[in-house]
Amino acid sequence: MVDVLPLVEARLVTALGEPDARAAVTFLGTDRIEVLRFHEEDLVRYATLGMSAQPMADPTAVLADPVKGPRAELVLSVRAGRADTDKVLRPLAVLAASPQVEGVVVAPGASLDVGGPLWPGAPFTSVLVGEPGGLVADLELDDPMDPVRFLPLLPMTPNEAAWKRVHGAQALQERWLAGGTDLRDPARRSVPLDTAPE
Repeated sequence: MVDVLPLVEARLVTALGEPDARAAVTFLGTDRIEVLRFHEEDLVRYATLGMSAQPMADPTAVLADPVKGPRAELVLSVRAGRADTDKVLRPLAVLAASPQVEGVVVAPGASLDVGGPLWPGAPFTSVLVGEPGGLVADLELDDPMDPVRFLPLLPMTPNEAAWKRVHGAQALQERWLAGGTDLRDPARRSVPLDTAPE
């Protein structure tokens, strides 16, 4: 059985450069999750490493397939120096462990709630899972394993998360686009949601 994680880390380094920090978090009954930090000019990116070690299993399946199934890691990008975003490491590790702990399949369009601010003073308590392939290309694995996808996380304010539950991920992303929202701003306000889009 191939060890997926060295391949995943190599893909992250190829796409984002060498990490300048890393932290490991272990939850009871789960594999260790690492979070790597990458600096790129005025951006800081955080990527999980460990979520893709096992495929995500359909929570309705009687037995989890140890080989087949979607695999993913999470990537969060924020502007550097505007907030104490390094405290996001544990919430990110919690999200990355959720397939093992809660049996959820993390996919684009999903909302993930961390139950508190993403970092101290953050106006966000949840994230929207974006489409993969933009920042870090999918990592193909040998058959019959699914590729590892690197899913961007887009922080949502509580108002945006509630609005997304009613109107859907696509509608929220259109609001962000129409409002010129800087989704990497760690101190941004909620996009206006009470008026009809132009």
